[in-house]
Amino acid sequence: MKTSRHPRQSGASLIEVLVAILVLSFGMLALGAMLSFSVQAPKLASFRATAAILASSHVERIRANPDGFSADAYTSALSYDGTTVDIALADCVYATPCTTSTLAAMDNAATNHAARAELPAGGMLMKCDPSPCTKTSYGNLWILWKEPSTISLLGSSSDNCPTTDASWSGLDPKPRCLYVRFKVE
Repeated sequence: MKTSRHPRQSGASLIEVLVAILVLSFGMLALGAMLSFSVQAPKLASFRATAAILASSHVERIRANPDGFSADAYTSALSYDGTTVDIALADCVYATPCTTSTLAAMDNAATNHAARAELPAGGMLMKCDPSPCTKTSYGNLWILWKEPSTISLLGSSSDNCPTTDASWSGLDPKPRCLYVRFKVE
């Protein structure tokens, strides 16, 4: 009977163990990235839900003052600037009755104030299509906010943000947007 000089190998070699550890570490890295996104997902969903509530509230304010909408008093410039500086509220003077324009200004200020208070660096933009606003125009309302910088690493954006506005082009970082198109009638 012939005997071999080298005994049969049993168990794993050091190289096999190192390769197994390398494959396992790549799996753990992917798991960690997924975990960090899943921790932030509820917060991001709450931002979007808050924006939807603010938009619904503002549209209802506009519908309560249709003459202000027809007078183009609800059209507002972009109030998102990426900061958390508070936006002041406006009031009608109690000695004189509110007009449709002053009520519209108060509604715009209240929505801007709420957006800034409830969303990170929140703001809004309101335009009509066709412009200026009339009874037959559609209202276009955007609620904007700044999300954490870690979300921008994902590179996905399904937002419908205003792209034709000149004041929009210089914003950095670009905000997240909720767009609502409505009719007052």
